[in-house]
This record gives sequence, C-alpha cells and structure tokens, in this order.
Amino acid sequence: MTEAPLLLTERLTLRAQRPEDFAPFAAMLASERSVYMGGPTSQKTAWLWFAADSGSWPLMGLGGWTIERRADGAVLGQVAVNKPDFYPEIEIGWMLYTAHLREGYAFEAARAARDWAFGRRGLKTLVSYIDPPNTRSIALAERLGAVRDDAAARPDPQDLVYRHPNPGADA
Repeated sequence: MTEAPLLLTERLTLRAQRPEDFAPFAAMLASERSVYMGGPTSQKTAWLWFAADSGSWPLMGLGGWTIERRADGAVLGQVAVNKPDFYPEIEIGWMLYTAHLREGYAFEAARAARDWAFGRRGLKTLVSYIDPPNTRSIALAERLGAVRDDAAARPDPQDLVYRHPNPGADA
C-alpha cells in the first residue's frame, strides 16, 4: 500500500493528509488541549509527527488520515492506525480540532478507521494508549467497545491501554 485508503462515512471523508492540513494539525499540537498527547509541542515536532503519520503508509500500510466533513470539506481533525517503532502494538488514536467537538465526528471517524483495520487491513488486535486524565478519549474508546487491559505493554508506563474488539468477529 502506498498511500492512505479513502474511507467514507455518512458525514465524513477520511483521506490522505495534504500539506495544507499541517497548519491546523500543528496548531492543535501547540495548544493546551494536546497535553494528553505529550504536548504542547513545537512546530518542528508537530511536523515530524505529521510526516511520520503520512510516511507510515508506504512503509507499514498504516498511518494517519485527515478527517474532512463531506458537506463542506472542512478539516475536522485526524485519526490514525499506526505503530511507531516504540509502540508495543498497533494503536488507533484520534484528535478533533476544538471547533468540532461534541458532534460525534470523533466516534464516526474512529469507528471507520477501526472497521478498516480489522476488516480490509486484517488486523487481529488493536489498542488505544490513553493518558489517564483524558476522560473524553476514555469515554470514546469505551463507546467503541474497547475495554481496559491493565496487563498490556505500553509505550509510556502511565498510559492506560484500551483493547478494541473486532466488530466482525463472532461473539
């Protein structure tokens, strides 16, 4: 796979990142809201993350998508299925830009990415690494059906690990 597959939901397009997507991505990572993701970060660090999320597609068949609203093309945030070298497992993560919170976009995008990961990508397991005070991400992981896995390895000893069930697996 050489680039991010295009995923469509009722309201969203998940697409490959473009250079013009970097400015809102960097602004989010420079804000106080990024504290749960190791931020706030510099523009240089944000660029390295953005480039890694894009560059992971040809290297690993995993990476980040820009979340775009289908109705008007507005860029809402990012969702990613990735595994940097220092992650013990493949992770699904999400971030919505402040103006687009509480509209169900994060759930819709994360569900589409999760379903792609287990479906077309054929993954057997998928986790989310979440900073304990990040109650919004914990609630989203649980809404997606993920359960806390305290025995799982994690990139940061303080992270919580939420394991996502395969929605297509037999119960």
